[in-house]
Amino acid sequence: MTDRAPGRWPVDQPVALDEGVHSVDTPDADELYVQRAAEKALHEMVLDSIRHDLEQQPSPLTVLTAARNWCTRITAAAEEIAREKRKAA
Repeated sequence: MTDRAPGRWPVDQPVALDEGVHSVDTPDADELYVQRAAEKALHEMVLDSIRHDLEQQPSPLTVLTAARNWCTRITAAAEEIAREKRKAA
């Protein structure tokens, strides 16, 4: 037994963190950028759609009512999806 606990310095055999660790399944920086941009675009489209719906409301009261309805529908969808994922797990 040594006097060093796992994870303590100095290590006997340091590992090179930046070489040889990429596998076929590991996306590169460009793929990650494109994926993030697509996710951001989808997020913006959804929010813009909700904003457009709210802007179409004729009065401040109906804007707030529509916003509450959106929140209720989103929460209901989230609960349903979470329930399905729990069943699948």
